[in-house]
Amino acid sequence: MPLFEEIDSQASSLGEISLRKRRIPVFGDIDIYEVKLGEEFLMSSMFVAAEEALSDLGLAKVQGDNLSVVVGGLGLGYTAVAALKDTRIKELLVVDALETVIGWHKDELVPLGKVLNSDSRNRYVLGSFFDLACDQEIGFDATSPNKKFDAILLDIDHSPDEFLNASNASFYTTEKLALMAKQLKSKGVFAMWSQNLPDPKFEALLSTVFASVESHVVSFYNPFQNNESTNSVYVCVVR
Repeated sequence: MPLFEEIDSQASSLGEISLRKRRIPVFGDIDIYEVKLGEEFLMSSMFVAAEEALSDLGLAKVQGDNLSVVVGGLGLGYTAVAALKDTRIKELLVVDALETVIGWHKDELVPLGKVLNSDSRNRYVLGSFFDLACDQEIGFDATSPNKKFDAILLDIDHSPDEFLNASNASFYTTEKLALMAKQLKSKGVFAMWSQNLPDPKFEALLSTVFASVESHVVSFYNPFQNNESTNSVYVCVVR
């Protein structure tokens, strides 16, 4: 069994994106999947607690049944799979701007692809989350224009001020967040992951749009550093 394998590497609108698999003997008989954009690590299957918590914390605030939910950012699929564990979900739209990433899941090159493909509630949407979030004519679901959702779960940028793509910065304003909030039902929930601790300035910005804003710190063990690491999840409810 090789200790390292590059499964796929393709050009994208953001640069070269690659999917890799490695084994680190000290961690045992475990395949570790990684996504890189250029020389930057985007995600590792070693660190998924906060991605799963994004779904768990966000959906815990949602009321009702037969839920329609949007996940912004597919990654390795952990947020989407965690969401589908909620039996109230009727449909899940997973939005990603990179056809390559969706292809990895459809072709089951990543472990959770099979889980997502086998669940009829899941649907992949190829497109820019940020464009669709602000689109007041169609919105996230081209098959049902102006549809409203029970929850929108976002995990794309590293934090509210550290962007995967510089053009994403314009989304983090009262105007753009309010446009996205129009796609939520009454009492609908917007939740967002960040690699950093909660930012009071971003909490204040969210409060200009949402009736309530909560910030959660998610701690997890980092075996590479042999200590605890933290991410955060913002959970907001519309007015």
